[in-house]
Amino acid sequence: MHDLVLRGGTLVDGTGATARTGDLAIDGDRIAQVGGKAGAARRDVDATGLLVAPGWVDVHTHYDGQVTWDPYLTPSSWHGVTTVVMGNCGVGFAPADPRRHEWLIGLMEGVEDIPGTALAEGIRWEWESFPEYLDALERMPRAIDVAAQVPHGAVRAYVMGDRGARNEASTLDDVERMAAIVREALAAGALGFSTSRTLLHRAVDGEPVPGTFAGEEELLGIGRALGQVGHGVFEMASDLAPEGSEFAWMEKLTQATGRPVTFACLQNDLDPTQWQRLLRLTEDANARGARIVPQVAARPTGLLLGLESSFHPFSHHPSFTEVAALPLAERVRRMRDPAFRARILAESPRSDLPIAAYIAASFHKLFPLGDPPDYEPAPEQSIQARAMREGRRPQEIAYDLLLERDGKELLYFPLLGYAEQNFDALRTMLVHPHAVLGLSDGGAHCGIICDASMPTFLLTHWVRDRRRGERIALEHAVRLQTRNTAALFGLDDRGALAPGLRADVNLIDLDALRIAPPEVVFDLPASGRRMVQRVAGYRMTIQAGQPIYEDGEPTGALPGRLLRGPQPARAA
Repeated sequence: MHDLVLRGGTLVDGTGATARTGDLAIDGDRIAQVGGKAGAARRDVDATGLLVAPGWVDVHTHYDGQVTWDPYLTPSSWHGVTTVVMGNCGVGFAPADPRRHEWLIGLMEGVEDIPGTALAEGIRWEWESFPEYLDALERMPRAIDVAAQVPHGAVRAYVMGDRGARNEASTLDDVERMAAIVREALAAGALGFSTSRTLLHRAVDGEPVPGTFAGEEELLGIGRALGQVGHGVFEMASDLAPEGSEFAWMEKLTQATGRPVTFACLQNDLDPTQWQRLLRLTEDANARGARIVPQVAARPTGLLLGLESSFHPFSHHPSFTEVAALPLAERVRRMRDPAFRARILAESPRSDLPIAAYIAASFHKLFPLGDPPDYEPAPEQSIQARAMREGRRPQEIAYDLLLERDGKELLYFPLLGYAEQNFDALRTMLVHPHAVLGLSDGGAHCGIICDASMPTFLLTHWVRDRRRGERIALEHAVRLQTRNTAALFGLDDRGALAPGLRADVNLIDLDALRIAPPEVVFDLPASGRRMVQRVAGYRMTIQAGQPIYEDGEPTGALPGRLLRGPQPARAA
């Protein structure tokens, strides 16, 4: 007798194969049967008219701190994610010199906009080395599976101290010691190594992430550790400028080690065709035997601007400082005062803040997000276009919108991935044969971005709702975030519906699947702020054979675990 059978569902197995109707049977933590009519079960679930798909494998998250206090890793698990990979972009919390705890928190807070007070309150620091960090994670209960990469920033500062933190050049001895730490971490179960090479990533003190300017000798010296151990991914966030020299060392590393190099591939307004050149470079390198994998997004990296966000169009106007610290209701009351409104609208933001100046000059890219949230708005929906139609200043419209819903309204500013104000470039990246889905940044950017719902968005927007261009087939959308992402990191025991594989499964009502607008909550340690995005339509999320959510409510089951290294598939 089977433990659980989902009967008569639409099976989308993660391989890209055509969806079919049938049963899915689970025995223990493994899938026992896919398709046909399964035998008797201790529990039957009617899946008629529902999608049955593998649990989502999200390979680009920043739950490195939250993983120590939140067994559910919300909001990702709300959205059907059953496996997360963290430690991306060169930032994380191990190895950790006991004298550098505050510095590591400041690095994560600056790069990923996670409240430092929450990290300081929530992290218990039961480790120093990376293997000890993994041991600590293994002792903690959790609902979903987690895996970690060893971050360049932490390793560099641990080995080089202040020299590493200040991005000074490394010596040969430094590189050898860093490589030894990475080998140790990989042997203990790290799934890879990550680094940051973008000037957008800075600690709270303004210093770029350690390793941002690392030379080829350091990158290849550390990267060789992956080849020596025989597993692991080399992940990076990079400006990829100049492209040729960056791709040269990337190809050299992957050719020398046999390990994949994965990088964030996004469209930016300053060079809106760079992504096309990056994909061509990837194709050429991979044709020569390299393993270079672009990580692409399902929607733009969009800033969410509101009165409770880290930033909005008036947050750096002089008059706003008078009300910034007030409770939201009182702040809204003051901002609705006509005299205060006139005063703040007559001001300009501080000139020393580039992002404030950029947004002030870009109302053509600022949109009301709405309910349901619209992430692919047409140009005529912009605040600039509305201002022209109504004969008003765009600042007036933005100000009034921010006060709607008692000050909880959000404005949407697609920072990356929206140069042509449509998703056509994104779609080309999503269907590219060398790309994998990433960049949800679950757990990060708590006050300004909320893209952990990206796995659900891939279904609601790309499969079902898109109106402004071509959609994506259901089978491909599922494969993008299951088999493809799992395979990149050697997680061969999951990411597909097949006998013998892990019973990580989503049961979804696609017709009813709906993403709510993001909202600000104060539920982190020390009442820290974060943005979350709720969802309806997941009928059941199953982890290792046990339902962890039913109709959006946690069941109390905590079958998740720490993953140590690659996970081979088990024979049926």
